[in-house]
Amino acid sequence: MNILHIANHVKQSGNGIVNVMIDLACEQARLGHNVAVASEGGEYIELLRKNNVQHYKLDQTRKPAQMMQAFFVFRKIVKVFKPDIIHAHMMTGALYSRYLKGFQKYKIVTHVHNEFQKSADYMKVGDSVIAVSQAVAKSMANRGVEEQKLRVVLNGTIGSKRIEDTDGISLKGRSIVTVAGLNERKGISDLIEAFDIVSVECPDSELYIVGDGPDRDVFKLKAAQSFNHQRIHFEGFQADPHKYMSSAEVFVLASHKDPFPLVLVEAREAGCAIIATDVDGIPEALNYGNSGMIVPPRSPDKLAEAIITMLCDEELRDKYKVSAQQGLDFYKVERVAKETIKIYEELRIS
Repeated sequence: MNILHIANHVKQSGNGIVNVMIDLACEQARLGHNVAVASEGGEYIELLRKNNVQHYKLDQTRKPAQMMQAFFVFRKIVKVFKPDIIHAHMMTGALYSRYLKGFQKYKIVTHVHNEFQKSADYMKVGDSVIAVSQAVAKSMANRGVEEQKLRVVLNGTIGSKRIEDTDGISLKGRSIVTVAGLNERKGISDLIEAFDIVSVECPDSELYIVGDGPDRDVFKLKAAQSFNHQRIHFEGFQADPHKYMSSAEVFVLASHKDPFPLVLVEAREAGCAIIATDVDGIPEALNYGNSGMIVPPRSPDKLAEAIITMLCDEELRDKYKVSAQQGLDFYKVERVAKETIKIYEELRIS
C-alpha cells in the first residue's frame, strides 16, 4: 500500500502530533508498505530515511501566496507518489487532500490529536477520522463527525524508533519531574503553586520542568516569585527526556486539556510513580487510575496533597512504579500501526 502522511513539519521539538506520525510512518514501512511523509522538514528527516520512509518538501505556511504554491507542490507529490491513502495529521494537509481529490482514487484519513483546537472541525473532511482516545471521539461526535467515520486508535510509544535506551541522570533532592510544552493548557502554573506547598512539607524536594514553549517566560517569572525559587529548575527542551523520567521520584502532568499524552506512556515505560489530572484522555492513558494517581485539574492544593503523599509514602510510591509498567505491551507502536492499517484497508474495499 502507498501511504502518504502529511503534517506541517518533522522537527524534533517534542510535538506529540509529529511524534505520532513519525512512529506510524517508520513502523508502517517496517511492515512492508511504501510510505512517505510530506512536510516543511526538520531533524527527523534522517530518521525517516534510515527507516525507508521518503520525505517530500512541502511548505504549508499560512500565507495566501505560499498556500497556493504549496497546493501545486502537493499536487505534484500526489502525481509522483500515487498514494492509496493520504493520512493528514493537521488541518492544512487535510484540506489540501480534500480539495485535490476530485477523481483521484486515494482515500483520506484524518487524525485528530488536539480536538480542543477550533481547527479540529476541518478534520471532518476525512473518509475516516481517527481519534486518539475515547474522550476525543466523543468530542468529535458532538462536533458533527458521523459515527461511522470515527475510529479510536490509542497512542503508543513502546518500540518507537525515536527513543533510545539511555541511563538516568543525577537529580538533586527528592525530584519531582514534569515533561511538557510550556503553555497554559499544560498546567505549569498550577504545578509551581503546588510546589510552594510541597517544598514546605518536603524541604528536600526539587522541581524539574523539562520542555519549552510560548509561555516559558511567564512561568519563569512565576517561579522566580516563589520563596523556594532556587529549587525550581527549568531544563528546557530535551531531545531525550527519558533520562529525567527514569531518575524522578515522582512524575507529574498537571494538564488542563490533553487528548492522550504520549509522555504518560513514556513515563510508564520508565517506571515512574505518576500523578496526572483527570482530563480528556489522561485517565485512559493511566488505566483509569490503576497506573498512576489521578487528581482534579486546576487545583494546586489537591495536586500538592497528592505529591506530598507520594513523596512521603515509599510503599505507595513503589506500588505505583510497579503498576505503571503493567500492561505496556498494548502501547507498542506496532499495535498502533496495525490498527491504523486496518482502517486503511476498510476504506479501500468500501
